[in-house]
Amino acid sequence: MRQDGSARGLSRRGLVGAGAAVGALQVTAPYLLSARGEQPVRIGMIDPLTGVYATLAVSEVEGAKLAVAEINKSGGVLGRELQLLVEDSANDVGTGVQKARKLIDRDRVDVIFADVNSAIAYAISQVTNEKKVFHIVCGGHTDPITGKDCKWNVFRVCNTTTMDAAAITDTLVKTYGKKWFFITPDYAYGHSVQAAFVKRLTAHGGTYTGDLLPLGTADYSASLIKAKAFGPQVLINTMGGLDQINSLKQFVQFGLQKDMAVGGSLYELQIIQAVPKEAQIGWWTMEWWWNQPNLPEVARFVAAIRAATGKPAAARHWFGYLSVHAVKLAAERAKSLAGPAMAHALEDLRLPPEVALQPGEIYFRAGDHQLMSNVFVGEAHPPEADPANVFTVHEMVSGPTAAGTVADTGCHMAYPA
Repeated sequence: MRQDGSARGLSRRGLVGAGAAVGALQVTAPYLLSARGEQPVRIGMIDPLTGVYATLAVSEVEGAKLAVAEINKSGGVLGRELQLLVEDSANDVGTGVQKARKLIDRDRVDVIFADVNSAIAYAISQVTNEKKVFHIVCGGHTDPITGKDCKWNVFRVCNTTTMDAAAITDTLVKTYGKKWFFITPDYAYGHSVQAAFVKRLTAHGGTYTGDLLPLGTADYSASLIKAKAFGPQVLINTMGGLDQINSLKQFVQFGLQKDMAVGGSLYELQIIQAVPKEAQIGWWTMEWWWNQPNLPEVARFVAAIRAATGKPAAARHWFGYLSVHAVKLAAERAKSLAGPAMAHALEDLRLPPEVALQPGEIYFRAGDHQLMSNVFVGEAHPPEADPANVFTVHEMVSGPTAAGTVADTGCHMAYPA
């Protein structure tokens, strides 16, 4: 991926092959912390390093790698070396589950991180719960993970789809109108995010139609023709990764930006940079944003990511970074790597500013283990001065406001006896 602000040259080959950039992460340095012969603390990280979500997954791994290096430099976890073992789920549920069992049964990891793909994250949570292994979902958004199917051992960093929809729907209705057309990925995340939007849209008296499309769709012409015929005030694009790039490129190739607005939930930094300037438009949410003035911890993190990767810091970098630091915080508060002890220790623990990297109290809520972080609502636009300055935040909606109550989620947390 080009990092000079002209990322519109990003290719399918570049995205699908992005996993090669993190292959070396499997090998850990000979840290002095292990000189006493103690077993390292091992995190198994499973993400789709190949496929349509590769760039997002690689960023999560890069953020996690930075945190591991920082923690080992400062003494490790419980005085032991921290190791990161990375596996490619290849955007496939069966592969992801197989990798989780390998990491737990053969590699004896203490913690699992998984997955960008919500369906894979959900499936792996069944495995980690069975094995009583502490599990952080860095970037899979579908609501049931911390909702009706919540589990004592599973924590999530990224927003629920309900949080994103709640933060942006009123703005979309006010700015554009309440006749919408959805282009939605046909799997767990897409179903969840569209349902969350529809619930709020219909409360406004809005109308909608749309298409559910498989991951890896290359040709969006039929859906775009259908959208033009419907005549919506806004096209809600909830695709992700390469799918969002392709669908938005074709949206402007059809000239539909002249007929309707475009917006929705996530429009991640890497994606905005990879589309034509005509498609760098609309109101969206960000789950974290790099340009937060007067927060020195954020500036330090942004500089560290740039130094380590040559890239601007994105939300996915923060997801991986926070997840690793959460392991250290939980283990050292619990004085244990046992799953139940770590889970209890992390509940309602306020993250320090250098980990939260945003204003307010940021914490994993005890009732459902969802991270209560701010939702950044704003507008996408072509770069201004800094090539990464492609989004202007207009509002930050607090996590509890966007998420609603634990009762609203349907989560009933139960620990093992």
